[in-house]
Amino acid sequence: MTDHAAEEDLLPGMRDAVKASRAKSARHRPADRVEISEVDPVAQVLVDVPLAHLDRPFDYSVPAAMAGDAVPGCRVKVRFAGQDVDGFVVARADKTDHSGRLQPLRRVVSAEPVLSPAIADLSARLAERYAGTRSDVLRLAVPPRHATTEKAASDPAPPQHAIDLEAGRQAWAGHEPSAGFLDHLARGATPRAVWSAAPGTDWPALLAHAVAATYSSGRGALVCVPDRRDVERVSAALSVVLGEGHHVELTADSGPAARYRDFLAVLRGSRRIVVGTRAASFAPVRDLGLVAIWDDGDDLHAEPRAPYPHTRETLLLRAEAEGSAALVGGVARTVEAEYLLRTGWARELAPPRTLLRERVRVSVAGASDHELRRDPHTRAARIPTTVHDAIRSALVTGPVLVQTPRSGYASTLACERCRTPARCTHCSGPLLIGAPTSPPSCRWCGEADEAWSCPVCDHRGLRAPVLGDARTAEELGRAFPGATVRTSSGDRVVARVDARPAIVVATPGAEPVAEGGYAAVVLLDTWLPLARADLRAAEEAVRRWANAAALAAPGGQVVAVGDPGHPALQALVRWDLPGFTGREIRERQEAHLPPASRLATITGEPGPVDDALTLLAPPPSAEVLGPVEVLEPAGSRAVIRVPRADGAALSRSLTELQRLRSARKLDAVRVQVDPPVL
Repeated sequence: MTDHAAEEDLLPGMRDAVKASRAKSARHRPADRVEISEVDPVAQVLVDVPLAHLDRPFDYSVPAAMAGDAVPGCRVKVRFAGQDVDGFVVARADKTDHSGRLQPLRRVVSAEPVLSPAIADLSARLAERYAGTRSDVLRLAVPPRHATTEKAASDPAPPQHAIDLEAGRQAWAGHEPSAGFLDHLARGATPRAVWSAAPGTDWPALLAHAVAATYSSGRGALVCVPDRRDVERVSAALSVVLGEGHHVELTADSGPAARYRDFLAVLRGSRRIVVGTRAASFAPVRDLGLVAIWDDGDDLHAEPRAPYPHTRETLLLRAEAEGSAALVGGVARTVEAEYLLRTGWARELAPPRTLLRERVRVSVAGASDHELRRDPHTRAARIPTTVHDAIRSALVTGPVLVQTPRSGYASTLACERCRTPARCTHCSGPLLIGAPTSPPSCRWCGEADEAWSCPVCDHRGLRAPVLGDARTAEELGRAFPGATVRTSSGDRVVARVDARPAIVVATPGAEPVAEGGYAAVVLLDTWLPLARADLRAAEEAVRRWANAAALAAPGGQVVAVGDPGHPALQALVRWDLPGFTGREIRERQEAHLPPASRLATITGEPGPVDDALTLLAPPPSAEVLGPVEVLEPAGSRAVIRVPRADGAALSRSLTELQRLRSARKLDAVRVQVDPPVL
């Protein structure tokens, strides 16, 4: 009796069971019954499994039917631990070290080699640097597949026109030795520079000219900026300098089809210039000649997903590995950029003092005896009389920018009588007022608390020691009834404003660009960012103030409200931002803090953190601080500190710790190397 005839005699339910069994047997057919490729029959596959102890390539046999498609860099499906999982072929080989029978590849998802050798190498370097896994890095580096987009051919790049290098030298004039930097790029060399931009500089245009000089040598370029607004500014500048169609934008919010289309254009070589946010730092640019980052101190450059790489470090690793030039730019200078100069890794591009004196004038309200005699309450007022006078005179000629560090209406509340912070009676979260007519509500649980009373003195009145941009705009609208008042913060960010007189109230990072620059810039509540309990509090405050002050028109007035004796405000008044960074780095060296040392944190529940510290085998020079209780995320945290020379050894010991914990299936802890905030 044939199998078909026997199957006909079975009941319908039994026939279905037999078919399912045969299908399952076919899926698990032994490898020796599959015809294997004669050329390079072994595929080394990096499997997408988020387990540290399995973070290595595994060997699979290549069926002859897949031999042409299973190229290094392509996506495949493989059988792993009884499941079909995704993976990337990282290499083909003619033999394997595995003593047993190799499982065959299940399927080639796509023959497109989306993982280039350079990015595969970068993923290994970053995983080692940040004590993570390559699979986590590759999730950041390679966007999800969009099949329809992949099947379409990429548009060829338009012909390259002659590039005006002299225009680039003129645009960069005042940031010396910029002419030599551009000439080196145009000749195919690999200069490295830390660039401090002068206030009022059209920095997107200068970046575009640096890219153009690199492009003229037949090489590609990659520019990373903090947010989408900056991407659009640099993209517009590239279109002016190079013409349309020579570059692509890579951002996480582009949408799956558009992002994958632009990624493929770069991968296939039809575009060799990329501008984008941190998602673009992994772009597989061919013949990479320049990596550039703008405002590397912005926290948007810090990846919030494991293994938490920073865009600056990703680009610098690429510059080292791929032999490209590097440009780290910003209005203010980070301590990491200063460290690059001090070690000789990079050269400085900076404006002379004469240009700075022409471009910016910074003063602190209430700093002079004349102001105090005129208004004795100047230093106690949030918006002193001198600031009102500065806004009034500037509104005659153009717009005025007012930077306030908090968004919302009244983001912090306290008892009107005893100043005790107001907390929610349900969850103990901080209370806030979201609008002029809204009752106090909790920032954590959202519960309204109209009957709040102080638990210390039983008083029912509230005051707002910290006001947001909405309340600030309301106060300025009453003080200047004839002026237009606009706000820019949160999800209502304004990209540009025209040259008409208006008051623009914005939070840090959300300041619109004004046509021709602002007639005046006012910095309110400067004490608030300085009061943060953070290693980078002063550095971050100066960066935010400098970015706002740089939006003033040449010769425009910048007024800060705060303590005139604070070193951070003194540095802003003198516009000695490199000097301030140098002072910061000296203090950190004395205290054995980054960048003079390397830090790592282990965060989690107290028990797992203690277990991790027991298993950790750090370098002999390591110093373990803690563990201590932390609130966000709730739990316990330990800090491991080593001299910078032992940073690689610390990363290796943390990687081994992750593998041990993964193999033993211990409770998870968060390991972060060089956290941006501590």
